[in-house]
Order: sequence, then structure tokens, then C-alpha cells
Amino acid sequence: QVQLVESGGGLVQAGGSLRLSCAASGRTFSSYAMGWFRQPPGKEREFVAAISRSWRGTNRYYSDSVKGRFTISTDNAKNTAYLQMNSLKPEDTAVYYCAADTTNTAYPYEYDYWGQGTQVTVSS
Repeated sequence: QVQLVESGGGLVQAGGSLRLSCAASGRTFSSYAMGWFRQPPGKEREFVAAISRSWRGTNRYYSDSVKGRFTISTDNAKNTAYLQMNSLKPEDTAVYYCAADTTNTAYPYEYDYWGQGTQVTVSS
């Protein structure tokens, strides 16, 4: 069983930055693929970013809407994934969820654990 707890959401002005954190339980965090998703008000949940780590290296994936502004990363010592969000726009307003794929599937991954979400609101 893996638990994911997001934090770092809040209210920020357009052009500002936030860093979301996702603390994960589990002894093999370094082998998980981690993803961030978001659900804007009244819309479906959508993919934001993903990261996988292996002996081959690290792979990162981003949606076109956040590429160049958001950065996904992990800290294995802290069992934590991060989403650094810069140049925020009002359309980035959403509940942000982190997710873990613990079964080593290939991209776009099959996430089997999800966090409870954290609200990000960007004012214009």
C-alpha cells in the first residue's frame, strides 16, 4: 500500500510560482513512475507531467500546455516528488493530483495510487 500526500498549493498571482510536493510512503519509491495531473473547475482531469527513473536514466514528460514552465523532479532520500510551476497563468487554476505507478509499466504509465489533491488558484 502506498500513500501519497500533496502539499504546496495556494493562491498566486499570474506570473508567479509555486512548488507542489508529493510525499510518498513505500520502500521502493525510486522505482516508481510519478505523475502530476490536474482537474480545472468543471473540466475533466488532465495530464500535466510525469517522470520515471531507472538504470537507463531519467525520463520526463510534459503536456504541451505546461512545457517550458513546469518542471517535475524527485528526491529519493525524501520519498518526494515535486512540481515546480513558474510563469503561472489563470488557466492553470485546478486541483492538482500526484499519482504513482508502482508496477513498472511503460509511458504513459498505469497509475495505481493517487493523492487527495491540492488546490492551485492563479488570479489575473
